Amino acid sequence: MAKVSIGLRGWRFDEDLVFDEDGTVRDIAEMPEDTRNRLIRLQALLGEPCSACWLVHGQENVEQCNMGDVVYGEPLAEVLLCTEHEPDFVYWFQEEGGSEYAGTATLQDEFFEWFAEGNRAPESFGPVEHVDEAPDDLPDPMQAESLDEVAEQAAELEEEEQEALDLDLDDLDV
Repeated sequence: MAKVSIGLRGWRFDEDLVFDEDGTVRDIAEMPEDTRNRLIRLQALLGEPCSACWLVHGQENVEQCNMGDVVYGEPLAEVLLCTEHEPDFVYWFQEEGGSEYAGTATLQDEFFEWFAEGNRAPESFGPVEHVDEAPDDLPDPMQAESLDEVAEQAAELEEEEQEALDLDLDDLDV
């Protein structure tokens, strides 16, 4: 079972839990809760500004922000980062104690506080290198189209079904 990124780097999904044998997105009701929640949240994050850029430029200058390329953390407490600011997060996580917040809702707040205080990765830390392993073996499509399908499925569910699946669709862009 391969792990795949969809839409953004960072969150990795078991390919078999998201796609069927034909490479089509499975019905979200068939997916485990964590997978389903991350996919739904990813749809809302696509095209959003980098969290670190936003801390630097603010809402009034949001056009100066880079779009997010990678997401870390838990849904609704995630950190969305551009390639330029990803090393800051990784440095904070690996070298400045950020790993103690892994899997918690406070990871986002703790990183934002560290970053807002002017902390950054040293230049010697370098960029984060990502390796795509066997990209030709992945189902097609693997990007926004897959998330659009998830969002459409989620929006079509009756309110009782959404509650039964514990879905929060407030941030969806459908």
